[in-house]
Amino acid sequence: MTNRQIKSLTCIAVVMAAGLGVLAPTAAAEAGRRVHPGDSIQDAVNYARPGDIITVMPGTYYENVLITKRLTLRGFGARTVIKPPVTAAAPVAPVAPVTPVAPVAPPAPGASAAPVAPGAATAPTAATAPSAATAPTGRALACSQADTGICVMGTAEQPVVDVDIRSLTVSGFKRNGIWASYTDRLSVQRVIAEKNGTWGIAQERSTRGFFRDNTARDNVESGLFIANTVDREGGATDTLGAVVRRNTLTGNRIGVTVRRVRNLSVYGNTLTGNCGGIFVVGDEGEPGAGDMTIRNNRIHENNKFCKGNSRLPDIQGVGIVLTGAEETVVRSNDIRGNVGASPLSGGILLFKSFVGATNTDNVIRDNVVRDNKPADLANQGTGTGNQFVNNRCASSVPAGMC
Repeated sequence: MTNRQIKSLTCIAVVMAAGLGVLAPTAAAEAGRRVHPGDSIQDAVNYARPGDIITVMPGTYYENVLITKRLTLRGFGARTVIKPPVTAAAPVAPVAPVTPVAPVAPPAPGASAAPVAPGAATAPTAATAPSAATAPTGRALACSQADTGICVMGTAEQPVVDVDIRSLTVSGFKRNGIWASYTDRLSVQRVIAEKNGTWGIAQERSTRGFFRDNTARDNVESGLFIANTVDREGGATDTLGAVVRRNTLTGNRIGVTVRRVRNLSVYGNTLTGNCGGIFVVGDEGEPGAGDMTIRNNRIHENNKFCKGNSRLPDIQGVGIVLTGAEETVVRSNDIRGNVGASPLSGGILLFKSFVGATNTDNVIRDNVVRDNKPADLANQGTGTGNQFVNNRCASSVPAGMC
């Protein structure tokens, strides 16, 4: 080989090495930040750039997390657990200032004031417990005061867009596992939300939420809750196509509650062992709640008993309830063995609203509704245009709908 050929090969090798050097930092940047036990998730969130991926390694983290920017927060499922802080330390305030608004104090349907105690766990050492930090304000304060695991908080003027939370466990918080307000395209996937004092996973004032393959169990109120607002009355929010898909909901007061919202789908979920399966709740506000599809859900034996309150009667043995809903399609669901003595008990029930709103123009079709008591199908109230078509059932109130 000549000297000229050797020089040419050397130049090619240098160029290739330089190219690989360019690619390596890019791959590292895509991997984002990692949080290890003893580190603060909130610190990683605070200093992340929009679009960053934060990977939370297996371990137990005792803190509240506040997200106010576009990012991905992901863990290792049941091996990455976020629990309430064991000290009075508040979460670190975000680096970017957040517009202060009044703290949210959600009164859930049938809300219970009694918090659920956090699950038993080994007390953290000084290395794992969060350190004290400057007290947050505004939305950050609302998050910390609410005793919620993960808060995603935007404002009316600037919603938080494209936050992705996946493969984490949030357990034992006095209020909620995950709470979101003023978000767009929030994605929550493969999250375990358990033993929280109000909701497992909840969203208000938000659009295009995507909730898939989550497990919400043993939460005091709803496992999964989507609403227009939680602190005032008002017409239904158009969610622009929110999706609740393939979630497992068990041991909650209500599996899925959609309250005063429109334009979403609830399908392919498994609901069992709750007091009630799916609640669609509207009122006299305009626009009305509804224009949604509830299909292909498995809703079996939701026979846990939950005591009623001033807003709702006792809840037990409830499959699907529509109250104050319009233009909702309930189809191709398998609803069996929901048994109770509550006014809400039964397979599929169009229930009279406490505030006078009627169920109108809903379609109940092609469902398998068996062994529910007092009836598989029931149509109460004075609403018009409701259709019961081709359902496989044995009993109905009034008779003749099977």
